[in-house]
Amino acid sequence: MEKEKRGLSGIYFRHQNEDTKKWDNVVFEDLSEAEQDRIMEGRDIEWLRSLAKQLGNTLNEIGNQLDLVSQNEVE
Repeated sequence: MEKEKRGLSGIYFRHQNEDTKKWDNVVFEDLSEAEQDRIMEGRDIEWLRSLAKQLGNTLNEIGNQLDLVSQNEVE
């Protein structure tokens, strides 16, 4: 199943579309898991921490903008 492209995080990577062979800028979360794995492969721990923090900040911003709280939220 292909992901819907949303472009939320602003963390862009160059990605070659397998069908068209054209290069696009695609945000990390919109890439396939295989492409995400390829991008993370060989990165040092600080780079991975930075990615996780940026994605966490994006989730928090979306939650704030839409006033969302998980149903599993512990009080």
